[in-house]
Amino acid sequence: MLLIGTSGWQYRDWRGPFYPDDLAQARWLEYYAERFATVEVNNAFYRLPERSTFEQWRTRTPDGFCVAVKMSRYLTHVKRLADPAEPVARFLSRADALGDRLGPVLLQLPPTLRADPEALTETLRRFPKDVRVAVEPRHASWWTDDVRRVLEKHNAALSWADRGGRPVTPLWRTADFGYLRLHEGTARPRPRYGRTALKSWLDRVQDAFGRQSVYVYFNNDHGAAAIDNARTLERLARR
Repeated sequence: MLLIGTSGWQYRDWRGPFYPDDLAQARWLEYYAERFATVEVNNAFYRLPERSTFEQWRTRTPDGFCVAVKMSRYLTHVKRLADPAEPVARFLSRADALGDRLGPVLLQLPPTLRADPEALTETLRRFPKDVRVAVEPRHASWWTDDVRRVLEKHNAALSWADRGGRPVTPLWRTADFGYLRLHEGTARPRPRYGRTALKSWLDRVQDAFGRQSVYVYFNNDHGAAAIDNARTLERLARR
């Protein structure tokens, strides 16, 4: 099962191409959630919202809607996975207000952080087993069998990532769900993805995961490219 959405929903240049001109920004989430099954919240990375904000997102979205949340940079970029117990506990004490809307938690690691399987193990074991976790390393030293085994042991998904229409991560299947982030395509007008690139990703996902859940997020927000690509991928998947 594919759950397709975008990385965020509050972009000013989406007014017109996606959001009606007369729709108040305070109602954008409701409008978005009527049209997509999921969204990835990126602003939690920069500043962890209060619990009340997560509660509001739950009440403003329909049953079955899924909110993936990017882990606070305090753990990944400031502490660089050191001493994860308190940051993970604080994060979950707020994010769990999403209730059944809570989807995977994304750990996006800094590009300068070299592989540390022990630190990753210590971080992943701090998450309850019923919380799905996806990990997006961005240093080539992480592409080892040791790291893969850590992800598999904790049922954490390696977040597949694309930039420029090409995979920038190994296409490992390490969990009983998949996670794919599409950062930037090369079709015109940029940063859109063309149909050929999207079809290639659809084939990869289906070959690897079959009917299991796969979360797909378009991070190419400029010019509402993410909206256009998410809709196109949904049409291709239905066919």
